[in-house]
Amino acid sequence: MIKQETIEKIFETARVEEVIGDFVNLKRAGSNLKGYSPFNDEKTPSFMVSPSKQIWKDFSSGKGGNVISFLMEYEHMTYPEALRWLAKRYHIEIEETEQTDEERQKRSERESMYLVLEFAKNWFKQQLFETETGKSVGLGYFKQRGFRHETLKTYETGFSPDQNDALTQAALKKGYKKEFLIKTGLTVDSNGRLIDRFRGRIMFPIHSLSGRVLGFGGRILNNEKKTAKYINSPENEVYHKSKILYGIYQAKQQIVKEDQCILVEGYTDVMALHQAGIKNVVASSGTALTVEQIQLIKRLTSNILVIFDGDRAGISAALRGIDMILEQGLNVKVLLLPEGEDPDSFSQKISSDELLLYLHENQQDFINFKAGLWQDRATDDPIKKGELIRNIIESIAKIPGYIQQEIYVKEVARIMDISEKVLFKELALVKTGNQRKAEKEAARQKQVLKPVEKNKAIEPVLNKREILEREIIKLLLLYGNREVIIEDWQIKEIPEDNSLPLVEKVERKSVIAEEIYKQLQEDELEFSNPVFNEIYNKIITQSLNGKAIDIARLLTEIPEEAARLVSDILLDEEKYQLAKWEEYQVDVKPKDANLGWHVMDILLNLRRLLILDLIDRQKEALNDTDEQKRIEIFNEIKDYLFLYKLINGKLYRIV
Repeated sequence: MIKQETIEKIFETARVEEVIGDFVNLKRAGSNLKGYSPFNDEKTPSFMVSPSKQIWKDFSSGKGGNVISFLMEYEHMTYPEALRWLAKRYHIEIEETEQTDEERQKRSERESMYLVLEFAKNWFKQQLFETETGKSVGLGYFKQRGFRHETLKTYETGFSPDQNDALTQAALKKGYKKEFLIKTGLTVDSNGRLIDRFRGRIMFPIHSLSGRVLGFGGRILNNEKKTAKYINSPENEVYHKSKILYGIYQAKQQIVKEDQCILVEGYTDVMALHQAGIKNVVASSGTALTVEQIQLIKRLTSNILVIFDGDRAGISAALRGIDMILEQGLNVKVLLLPEGEDPDSFSQKISSDELLLYLHENQQDFINFKAGLWQDRATDDPIKKGELIRNIIESIAKIPGYIQQEIYVKEVARIMDISEKVLFKELALVKTGNQRKAEKEAARQKQVLKPVEKNKAIEPVLNKREILEREIIKLLLLYGNREVIIEDWQIKEIPEDNSLPLVEKVERKSVIAEEIYKQLQEDELEFSNPVFNEIYNKIITQSLNGKAIDIARLLTEIPEEAARLVSDILLDEEKYQLAKWEEYQVDVKPKDANLGWHVMDILLNLRRLLILDLIDRQKEALNDTDEQKRIEIFNEIKDYLFLYKLINGKLYRIV
């Protein structure tokens, strides 16, 4: 268990905008920060972070909460894992007790897999830097390739000795279960015999955006063996190679700073460019580029430079990736290296300054890249030229923004010496064809029983009472400490004809939290929604103890579901903001105007709703066969109706 004092220190130290900024490219939007959702693919950023309130909300998925909840949602961490991760990031010491076998067994499967992977990473590093074989074979290979120790340590590279079960036995000896060694792919069960998957290889740990080890890539060192040059961890519960990029953890801050991500193919390509001073670089980990990988980059920047080898395979890979990147709304530049070169080999031949200059001068947008391929063929064949132009237009059609489409069309017209009118007509035809394909696919999908859409936010269904209770919570969160003028009505005279009583308006100063507490206590009311009730009790306790309502502290004291609700309420208020109305000479009242009236309006409406509920219950009881009982119930209903009319009078309503 982590001590409460340590938890409080973590919450006091950790900044939600700093932590989320490690995963999402955030930009200033008034007093808040905005970025693209890390949970959904979206064209317009709707992910909001409030530094002042230390909360976040993703309007596309409905998720929200504090810094802990973000790590739990995005990295699938448990609550204790998130605390430990934050403690490590902010250099806060945590006292941890040694786990018993029983406690270790209770850990979730995912957490156990992460622990095994972390152990393996450290073991591989130890083999590389501290064993004779590792130093001579592993470090010898890296030295031959020109890699320095600091680069190897940045990427936590390692070495797996050419032995059948060295890692497996070391892990079992430390108490790790073979079940998780097999599930992570570190160990292979061959007819009951446990064998290391990675043997005689240098090891490249593949990290998540937060730095957790998800899997490994291994390169063989003995070329005489008839085996794959590179092998990766198999797909499992924590490692999905199509969703992660090698080097993203080391590069994320520089990607945000440079506002560009450089994408290459291999592990050593990443390391070589990093060593040359280009640190905003990642690799697709030996897989063809995927939409999920592009979306991962999109959270950090909208600009991608794709570097491919200058051979036929590199060109084909570049052409495949361009359209996918454009379709996700990113700006893409392409750079083909000289034939026979890759980023690793090329960076070894020239200085860092020369490499930076080469990247700057030789990167092209996709139009010039494709046009260059046509020009290189040195042919004036009109059919081939037409095919190329249509190919470029098909790429442009994938761009979400109309303005960008028009800019690129004009560029194609200039480069290819063809009229804009013809190109726009062709663009319209391509888009129409794409739309028809999409409609056919949608119609086909309707024939299949579809599950609930994963990306769609599922909003809870609230009844009228819960809506009013939510409004009370909102008032307390936003303005609970505010002193306002409360307008109330006292009964001056009750007419004998049972008509509406005469009331007299009175005004008094009151703190909103105290006023709400007093009135709810008078009616002995509790919230029907238990989550609202828990939040209310925490806020009122702070307020009645003479403390200002501290949102950051509140979030540490309530359950995750309640914390998410608090962030929803606070950031829903800031999603839509009026701006520049003064330029149009429109007088817009601030949203906190007439707070006193708003408090009374909500409380009276809540009372009114409860009275109607009581009347309905009493009407059901009129079926009682006892005459005397029916008379009593009828009189109670009359009293409730009188109160109902009184409240309506206070609300200036006539029923």
